[in-house]
Amino acid sequence: MRGVDALDGFVPWPAEFARRYRAEGYWRGETLGAIGRTVPDPDRTALVHGDRRWSYAELDRRADRTAAGLAALGIRRGDRVLVQLPNVAELVQLSLALFRLGALPVYALAPHRMAELGHLAELTGARAYVAPDRFAGFDYRPLAAELRAANPALAHVLIVGEPGEFQALSEVDAEPLALPGPAPDDIAFFLLSGGTTGLPKLIPRTHDDYAFQLRACAEALGVDERSVYLAALPAAHNAALGCPGVLGTLAVGGTVVLSPTPSPDDAFGLITAEGVTFTTLMPPLLPVWVDLAPLLEVDLRPVLLQVGGANLQPEVAYRVMAAGCRLTHWFGMAEGVLSYTRLTDPPDVVAHTQGRPLAAADEYRVVDADGVALPPGEVGELLVRGPCTLRGYYRAPAYNAEAFTPDGFLRTGDLVRITGDGNLAVRGRIKDVINRGGEKIGATELEDHVGAHPAVRACAAVAVPDATLGEKICVYLVPRGEPVGLDELRAFLTGRGLAGYKLPDRLEVVDELPRTSVGKVDKRLLRELGAGARG
Repeated sequence: MRGVDALDGFVPWPAEFARRYRAEGYWRGETLGAIGRTVPDPDRTALVHGDRRWSYAELDRRADRTAAGLAALGIRRGDRVLVQLPNVAELVQLSLALFRLGALPVYALAPHRMAELGHLAELTGARAYVAPDRFAGFDYRPLAAELRAANPALAHVLIVGEPGEFQALSEVDAEPLALPGPAPDDIAFFLLSGGTTGLPKLIPRTHDDYAFQLRACAEALGVDERSVYLAALPAAHNAALGCPGVLGTLAVGGTVVLSPTPSPDDAFGLITAEGVTFTTLMPPLLPVWVDLAPLLEVDLRPVLLQVGGANLQPEVAYRVMAAGCRLTHWFGMAEGVLSYTRLTDPPDVVAHTQGRPLAAADEYRVVDADGVALPPGEVGELLVRGPCTLRGYYRAPAYNAEAFTPDGFLRTGDLVRITGDGNLAVRGRIKDVINRGGEKIGATELEDHVGAHPAVRACAAVAVPDATLGEKICVYLVPRGEPVGLDELRAFLTGRGLAGYKLPDRLEVVDELPRTSVGKVDKRLLRELGAGARG
């Protein structure tokens, strides 16, 4: 291995827990590179993207050839590869190739820019970066040049499409060869946290734990070889990647259909043409889909709508179910925490709760501010440990000391209660994070960037309600001299390399920020002011 050893900074499950999860059948010694290899009918359609329709045999061949091509470049087991691809067939092909090689994808999101990518490349010692030529009007090749110049360890830049000065991913191709591959308890890939402070933390997911997640989620939703999954949300997110998502559908021999966005303009035609049976959505999209479907003559009743990632208003859930749509309500984190309503649950449970844990081995605690366990029905912070839930963020020992209890429970930062029948009901959050349409923005990170503007003396970022996105970003700003305007501030933040979804939607200029009795910024008051203001 080169650079940072993949195990340097990885916190494994304690040996007694690993033995237990294996003995109880959660971890079965599987590796993700085996996905798609053993379907009974290799000619069955595995993947649909635009006018491309790949059979399982074709996907398997392409993944093997790409794995061999990466090996020829010098990419080895344990090397990290920064992957920033939208929902394209190459994302699936590359992921399987890396799993088979034992190299570790680090899944960045399409809106990420230099601030996030530079952090990820440095933290992981990434050996390669894979990006599209263009997506959503943005040219990634100048960004790639900047990233490579700032990270000497980044030996290869691979582009899907026209490569410019770099190498095309399509040219990374060689005759398949025997590869050492990973072990089941190796890290398979890294997801990004929705972190509340600073830049994203890295979540290491192992082959063992993610293979169980795929299998359990598929079983929960009745996903099998007849299923057709529409990946409308970004497949680099845990929700669309593996709950059961793209990988879980392929693992059982179903068909995956890739949509560039969840917009009805992109998704509805695919639902009808491909006979989609289930998809994953963020709650703000639900009323849009249900309202537009009859107008566009799209029947959503055969489609199971898997919804989570942000607050789902009960009245919206009831309206969707009244329209004849099937709905399952999920609460999840890329860290491995998953809870969901069952397909047989009554409407009240679906509308008002996020169901029960994925695994019987998942341990949930609800505690007060002092860490004391609360009885059922009381609201407190949710703590979790289990066969999918990580035991530590990658190379973040100081953060881990705060994020986990001494006995290994993850402090989720979510306020919940457990109902009398054992269902989880999320009631809010402790962490200072803004959930803008399912994208998590750490307020502290944004405040650090805004505070760097020479015209800003002090600032605070808070969430304000929004009917479409759930929450939007409002920045309260104390100016230094002439106040900066919203457009100028957004341009400044873009120039600092901040992702577009992190840019403020509203700007409020104030003389002073309100303070609590102990001198902290009173964000509760700011949120109330923002919710009551027009903007």
